[in-house]
Amino acid sequence: MTSELPGWTHTYSGKVRDLYVPTEPSELGDVVLVVASDRVSAYDHVLSPGIPGKGIVLTTLSLWWFDQLADLVPNHVVSTDVPAAVAGRAMICRRLEMFPVECVARGYLTGSGLAEYEVSGSVTGIELPAGLVDGSRLPAPIFTPATKAALGDHDENVEFSAVVETVGSANAETLRDLTLAVYALAEQVARSKGVILADTKLEFGTDPLTGAITLGDEVLTPDSSRFWPADAWEPGHAQPSFDKQFVRDWLTSPASGWDRRSDTPPPALPGDVVERTRDRYLEAYERLTGSALVL
Repeated sequence: MTSELPGWTHTYSGKVRDLYVPTEPSELGDVVLVVASDRVSAYDHVLSPGIPGKGIVLTTLSLWWFDQLADLVPNHVVSTDVPAAVAGRAMICRRLEMFPVECVARGYLTGSGLAEYEVSGSVTGIELPAGLVDGSRLPAPIFTPATKAALGDHDENVEFSAVVETVGSANAETLRDLTLAVYALAEQVARSKGVILADTKLEFGTDPLTGAITLGDEVLTPDSSRFWPADAWEPGHAQPSFDKQFVRDWLTSPASGWDRRSDTPPPALPGDVVERTRDRYLEAYERLTGSALVL
C-alpha cells in the first residue's frame, strides 16, 4: 500500500519498491523517489505479511555499497533528503534510461544456474567443468544475464548473444565487464567480513546528462544477492544464507502446504518465518558494514 507523500506523486509499484516523481519541477533535475517497502517476494509472488524493517535494510545497505563502488562505476543516487514518512527507506535518484537486462554475476553454482547446469553442463551457454554440485565455487566468476520480466512473470536466463541483439555489442560488453568488476570488488569486501557473495543481480542504465552507463536500482542487498557465512560453506547441499532463502525454503516445504506449480497464491508467512528472515537481513547488514542497524 503506497503512502501520500507531500511534493511527490506515486507512479509505480513493483514487487518491493514504490516510485514517485516530483509534483512540481525539481531543482535536482529529472529525478525519481525510490522507496523500498517491507514487501517480500518469492517465486514471482508478493507474500504476506512483509518483513518489518526490510526496506530500511535494503536502502541503507545499498547506500553503503554505492559508496564502496564509487570509484568503479557511477550510481543514480542524487540525495537522501526525503520526506519524513519514508526516511531511511528512500533515495532520490537520477532517472536513467534503463537497459532491459538483468545483469547477473555468479561466483558459485546454485539456484537457477545449478538447475541449468544439471541439464546441460552449462549456464547461459557457458560450459562449466563436470562434477560441480550445489555451492561449488566456479573456476572464475561468470556473467549470466537474464531478461527483465514484468510483475508476475519469470525472469529468463539468456546467452550473451541475446544481450548483444538487445542492446548492441558495445553496450553488452560494457554491461558484462562492469557486472564482473562490481562482483569482483564486492566479493573481496564480503570475504574480508567472513561472508561469501555467491551471486548478485545488477541493473544499469544510461544517464541522460552524462551519457555514462550508471548503476541503478538497489545493489548487493539480500534481495538481489546470495550471501553465505564463509565458515559454514560446504558444497554439496544448500548453504545457510543471509537472505530470503529461508522464505523460499519454507514455501517449498511440506509445512507450507503450497504447490508452487499451481495457480493458487502462496499462504501467509508464519510469524517465526517473518522474524527469522528479518534477523537474517539485519545480520547481513551488520556483518558487511561492521555496524548495527537500529530499526
